[in-house]
Formats: sequence, C-alpha cells, structure tokens
Amino acid sequence: MSTSTIGKENLHQNLVAQRPIRILHVVGGMVRGGIETWLMHILRHIDRDRFQMDFLVHTLEPCAYDEEIRALGSRIIPCPLQRWLPWVYAANFKKILREYGPYDIVHSHVHHFSGYTLGLAKQAGVSLCIAHSHNDTSSQEAQAGLYRRLYCKLTASWISRHATLGLGCSRKAAADLFGSDWETEPRWKILYYGIDLTPFQDVVDPVAVRAEFGIPADAFVIGHVGRFHPQKNHQFLIEIAAEIVKREPKTRFLLLGEGYLQPEIAQQVAQMGLGDKVIFAGSRSDVPRLMLGAMDVFLLPSLHEGLPLVLLEAQAAGLPCIFSDVITKEVDVLQSSIFRLSLSQSPEQWAETVIAQKNRVSDKTRQSALALIKQSPFSIETSMQNLQNIYQTQLVGEAMV
Repeated sequence: MSTSTIGKENLHQNLVAQRPIRILHVVGGMVRGGIETWLMHILRHIDRDRFQMDFLVHTLEPCAYDEEIRALGSRIIPCPLQRWLPWVYAANFKKILREYGPYDIVHSHVHHFSGYTLGLAKQAGVSLCIAHSHNDTSSQEAQAGLYRRLYCKLTASWISRHATLGLGCSRKAAADLFGSDWETEPRWKILYYGIDLTPFQDVVDPVAVRAEFGIPADAFVIGHVGRFHPQKNHQFLIEIAAEIVKREPKTRFLLLGEGYLQPEIAQQVAQMGLGDKVIFAGSRSDVPRLMLGAMDVFLLPSLHEGLPLVLLEAQAAGLPCIFSDVITKEVDVLQSSIFRLSLSQSPEQWAETVIAQKNRVSDKTRQSALALIKQSPFSIETSMQNLQNIYQTQLVGEAMV
C-alpha cells in the first residue's frame, strides 16, 4: 500500500471518528509579524478540540509567541533552514513528520519556498498541502538577478505541482505566487486576514500612555508598526519625519518593531537631528493600546505588502492612515480615513498630507469604525470560520478521492 493511500485512509478514519484535524504550519519563526499575529489570532479563537495546530519554524532562536503557543497546547518544532543544504532540511522535515505526525494538513507560509516544503509533505503522504501567499514581491523580483529569477520560476513550478490548495491574503498576493491568471485555477483562493477587535474596545488614558514614552500630552504623534526591513521603507519614513518636524516641531514619531536595519535607521535619525523626536519602542504585545492611547496618525510608506494587518488595526483604532498606493485596495475599509500617496512623491508632499490630519475632525466615532471592521471580511471571527471551512471542505474532498 502506498504512503499516499495510507494517508488518505488515516484521514478518512479521523473524519469518521471526529478526532482533531492535525495541522502543521510552516513559518520562519513565530515573531511579532503580520503573518504570525494572524496565526496567533486563529490559534486563540479556533476550536482546539477539533483543530490541533503545531508550528514548524526555520530557526533555533526563541521567538515572541513561542511561550503562548505552548501554553495553548501547540508545539514549536525547530527545523533550521540552511539554504545551501536543502537535502539536510529535507531529511529533518521528513523526520519531523514521522515523529510528530501524522498530520492531515501542512500549511506553508514561506512564500516561494513553499514549493519545496509542500513537495516534501506530499512525498510523506500528507493529504492536504496548502501554499499561502502573504506578500506581493513582484516588483522586487522583476529587478532581481538571474539566480533569483530562476529560483522563483522553479519554486513556482513546484507550487503548481505539489499544492493541493493555494491561499492568498489579497488578490495581489495571489497573483504574485500563483500567476496573473490565478482566478482560472479552482485550487487558488483568497482568504483574508482577521483581527481581534476586543482590545480596541478598551478605555485607554492617552496622557498615561504617552507618559510611558516621555511624550508630551500635547504632542502630535505619528505611529508606525513594522519590522526594520527594506520592505517597510523606514529610510523614506525618516525623510518624511524631517519635513514634518520643520513644520510641526512638537511632533513625535513612535516606531514599533525590530529588525536588522534598526541600527542603520537609528544612525539616520541621529544624523538628521531627530534623536529627540523618534522613539524606537521595539516589539510590543500591546499595539492596539498604543494606537488608541499614543498615536494621532498612522504612516506606512511600504515598498510592497500582501495585505498589512497593521492597517486594519489602525483603522479599527480610528486613526487617519497615510500609506503607499502600491498597497492593495482591499484594505480600504474606512474610506474617509485613508490617504494613498505615490512613492514617487516627495517627502515634502507626504509631510503635508500627514500634517493636514493634525486638526482633522473624523466623521467616524471609534464605535462606528469598529462596527465597520466587524462587518467587513477582516474580523477574526469571519477569518477563522472561513479557514475552518476550507480545512474541513478540502479534507472531505481529499478523503473521497
């Protein structure tokens, strides 16, 4: 009997016996990023008696969500990735499937590399192999060197061959990983992120929150949430900051996140004389609280995104949002509070748009903003239910084949 046949028999028995559906998520590491935060929302809200989620990570370093994941009954399983030793990774991956499995689903979140991970999962007899696209890197890939272009072409062919199902967090993200004609292939679907709106209903004291960072109560505070990585375009953000400070000296910039570019950005801040204006707050578990209590405006000049969770959170907090026009329009929930600008526009033009929000009176209360997000596809309840339906529907289909 083949491994694939055994896998389907085990799956059929699971479904009949109503045992938990076992899912292995493949991620780089459970840091405080958009993908990982959404997965944590899912883990906290999903019926853990019916769905058992584990996380295979490509790092040996402890990450922000590891402890909570274990407390919720899931496992962090290290499988270090050395890109020049794929056969070592393959051996470790298959060993993990044998020792920690059997898994009904391998759900891979590592973009192009999902082609390789899902090929290994398929060889091991996993019934449902999911490639999940969380980003749109097409503009960067178009400028990449020959090796990178060949790598992307090869992994795209592997995804097409090995993925039972492909999910995109937005239309742009789906096109990036599954091709511009993705809508003609029934395997490729959209699954929107969802955010937990509960923290946005809390009563927060802005004066006390600002005091934690030494921010004056009357300061104009511009917030940003994002890892210090080229994608987030912090260098341009600091150029915008310099122009804003020229016009509004009482401005402060609250930057949440961490990453390898932070020392470089900190140096840029110092060179531009903004040391007392820019606050590096690091990785935070209380982003909704800081959005509600400290920020007046949210700024996101990213070079590319899939569907930024932080923009949904900023809208839930009722903040005016100024962001780059490369970001998918699917994220536009509160139309009166969002402002798209081209990255070809100058820092001065971005600064003027930000400053224009200083004394703007919103036509939406926080309660009405929350209500609109809750009615959108982006609440965690909707996102979780859609994911559960996908898991169950696809597994029943696989078991019947």
